[in-house]
Amino acid sequence: MINKNILVIYPEVKVTKLAVYRNTEPIFLKTIKHLPEELAQFNKVGDQKGFRLKAIMSELEKNSINLENIELVMGRSGMVKPVSQGVYLIDENMVNDLEQGVMGVHATNLGGILAFEIASTIGKKAYMANPVVVDELSDVARVTGHPLFKRKSIFHALNHKHVASKYAKSVNRPYEDLNLIVCHIGSGGISIGAHEKGRVVDVNQAFDGGGPFSVTRTGTLPMGQLVELCFSGKYTKEEIMEMLTSKGGYMAYLGTDSITTINARIAAGDEQARFISYALSYQVSKEIASHVATLSGKVDAIILTGMIFDSDSFLENVKNRIGHIAPIALYPSVNDFEALALFGLHVLKDEIPVKEYK
Repeated sequence: MINKNILVIYPEVKVTKLAVYRNTEPIFLKTIKHLPEELAQFNKVGDQKGFRLKAIMSELEKNSINLENIELVMGRSGMVKPVSQGVYLIDENMVNDLEQGVMGVHATNLGGILAFEIASTIGKKAYMANPVVVDELSDVARVTGHPLFKRKSIFHALNHKHVASKYAKSVNRPYEDLNLIVCHIGSGGISIGAHEKGRVVDVNQAFDGGGPFSVTRTGTLPMGQLVELCFSGKYTKEEIMEMLTSKGGYMAYLGTDSITTINARIAAGDEQARFISYALSYQVSKEIASHVATLSGKVDAIILTGMIFDSDSFLENVKNRIGHIAPIALYPSVNDFEALALFGLHVLKDEIPVKEYK
């Protein structure tokens, strides 16, 4: 299994990212930007399938990427039904659940759909690994406060597991032997989880649930005020969900979801930008510290991952609050491409089992 090419399909809200890896080395990387007016013509995320597929195929052709040389396709994980960690074959059953949005509707769902479509046209198979719905929560972590509600596990499982495994390798210990707190701050959401001996036993629900606010999400809100807003008649359900998932956080306070722009504003003396950034570091630190209790005080390391930690001031604000708890490992670059390609290579080399989605 030498020199096999792996195609990675990685859709985000405003872009579609592509990569071709030869074993573990990237030989092609591309970000296809989608204009707001282009996406506005579609009522639902699922309706973008044909539009994004055409853009992908055009880009591959333009760059002389021969699909006949692709051995398998890895798709970004989407919100399927809760599963255990690992690699899954993308089949029609999974595609149907992604199209229906059984756990929610998001651009990530298009990853599996597009990967399956492309793989089918070239007679190959498509896979996803550690989807966002990996569920390893302890029973006590599911309890909410009312039996009508139960906490769900939706988080950045792919990167959580990837950086945790990297850290374990760096200290020459099995991931399954460590107690870690992993803080992922992405371009949209934040997930902070307690990894106990290889299992994420507690983590905030990073899509439309709780935890710190993020670049575009509100995180935990005052419940009474939220109920009042929902019944005020001023907003539709769709508008409130949009507020929670894509128009909250930095976007709501500062009018932008660009961390680069916000850092530039802080450097230029923008006090509002500085204060909101400080508030985020405060909430992130509180969430990290809460998992010291989750892990009964036995924490081997705290892992910080996401480009926001390229900001020295943000990083220092977090370290000043939680740096005494345990050693800190920093992985500012979130490389889901690398993680997916590595899983693909393991599949090609028959080094890991491929699970069936049920």
